[in-house]
Amino acid sequence: MASRRSRALDWLDERTGVRGLVRKQLLEYLIPATTNRWYSLGFVLLVFVAIQLVSGFLLLFYYVPDASLAFDSIERIMHEIPYGWLIRLIHVHGANAMVIVLLLHMLVVVATNAYKRPRELHWLTGCLLLFTTLGLCFTGYLLPWSQLSFWATTVGMRIVQSVPYVGPTIMEYFQGGTVVGPTTLGRAFAFHASLLPLLLLVLIAVHIYLVRHTGISSLPGASPDAVARKRRFFPGFLLEDAAVALGFLAAFSGVLFFLPHLYLPPEAFEKADPFTTPLHVKPEWYFLAQYQVLRLVPSKTLGILLQLVAFAALLLLPFLDRSECRDPRKRPIFLVGFVIVVLGSVALTLLGALA
Repeated sequence: MASRRSRALDWLDERTGVRGLVRKQLLEYLIPATTNRWYSLGFVLLVFVAIQLVSGFLLLFYYVPDASLAFDSIERIMHEIPYGWLIRLIHVHGANAMVIVLLLHMLVVVATNAYKRPRELHWLTGCLLLFTTLGLCFTGYLLPWSQLSFWATTVGMRIVQSVPYVGPTIMEYFQGGTVVGPTTLGRAFAFHASLLPLLLLVLIAVHIYLVRHTGISSLPGASPDAVARKRRFFPGFLLEDAAVALGFLAAFSGVLFFLPHLYLPPEAFEKADPFTTPLHVKPEWYFLAQYQVLRLVPSKTLGILLQLVAFAALLLLPFLDRSECRDPRKRPIFLVGFVIVVLGSVALTLLGALA
């Protein structure tokens, strides 16, 4: 049996070079010795991406992207298809987990100044991954065709309409008309099930390639001797990645089974009715900060412009922050600004949730 396996590997290696690939990309891959558990968030994110792809694929077997049938198909998945409720809840909670882990990963990158030269493209692809993930969440939100999804999407489209110059065009293109309707559902499904997942996978591949090409950044503030030391990625750090991922999956399972309706208020279980507006219509929690800014700023156009400037600053952060120092402890102004932005975002989210 062993000889047959060896011959099969020899045959495959001769045609693909798989042994050299595994040796170079896994067995001989070295990373900074200063890496810790926070560096595992990228791996955790990959785990949740895989969960979303698998659960989304399974839901496609029974979901019907038609305005007259979509809600009933979700009800069938939840109540009639064996373990359909579990797959659907995994997909709902997995989307929120993806956003949480991605935001944590980006916060760690900013806190450790890991976006600086030569890793500017790491940050740019990471920001594009964030925007694509939020796009997946927004388009997927409409698919159940419930009161919650219908009116939250309507609110979102009104916000998009406020974007100067291009807003009305984007809104009409996505809606397929002047209001959210059956055409909107079809277009949201097309984006959610085909274009955006493909874009996400391409961005992940580019991001991983860039990380492997330029290397993982060392922990800021470490001594030169510590920075110079390396450790093997496999098996030590990969096992640490797996341990952190299992911890996140344990928390994910706890929310899934003990708080299954955490992201599903009562309006999520009512079929969409374009003629009945719920009393409290809000976007999902990851859009609440932006929603609250629009509520606080008197001019909606000004509020949109402020947020566009904020998004541009986020995207261009490596080019705006030209300091050579990576240790935040030696950069008090940066550290204070970082804390203010984080606490401000959390405060705006809480205000949006409580309003």
